[in-house]
Amino acid sequence: MPSPALSCAGDASPWIRRFAPLVPAGGRVLDLACGGGRHARLFLEGGAAVTCLDRDLSLVADLAGRAELIAADLEDGSSWPLAGRQFDAVVVVNYLHRPLLPALVEAVAPGGLLLYQTFAAGHQRHARPRNPDHLLQPGELLAAVAGCLQVVAYEAGQDPRPGCPTVIERICAARTAEPVPLYP
Repeated sequence: MPSPALSCAGDASPWIRRFAPLVPAGGRVLDLACGGGRHARLFLEGGAAVTCLDRDLSLVADLAGRAELIAADLEDGSSWPLAGRQFDAVVVVNYLHRPLLPALVEAVAPGGLLLYQTFAAGHQRHARPRNPDHLLQPGELLAAVAGCLQVVAYEAGQDPRPGCPTVIERICAARTAEPVPLYP
């Protein structure tokens, strides 16, 4: 069974797969910085209504008509392109632009999830990214959701698999006060 760390290949992250069943069929999912759409495809297979947002949508062009595709540069100083919209799941993997964190937390609908996983400080010793602007600091995701979302699961640390050394931080957090299944 694969480790729930960042995938070295193009498959959906085991961390995201673990919590995907908590999103109801027909639920609205945002795949932010979607890249090739590995997570968008996972949620589409589960019957979700998916929004893919990235500055370059060429790798998900085949999803036109099945998913909402929004091209936007999230780092150019423009306003958040999804202001006022909420989703049953906000999914972010391998991307960090700190000014977006409050908007991402706000985009989680009541009962919805934030599923976030990316590189953390220490990763620069192994591979890119090396820029501290693109590496989470210890506990940064916990701080981002504090007082807004309930932490369902959180991990931070190093994945020692040969050929795929990563230091990551990941969180599943929900906009609910009710207990959420840890292993749906």
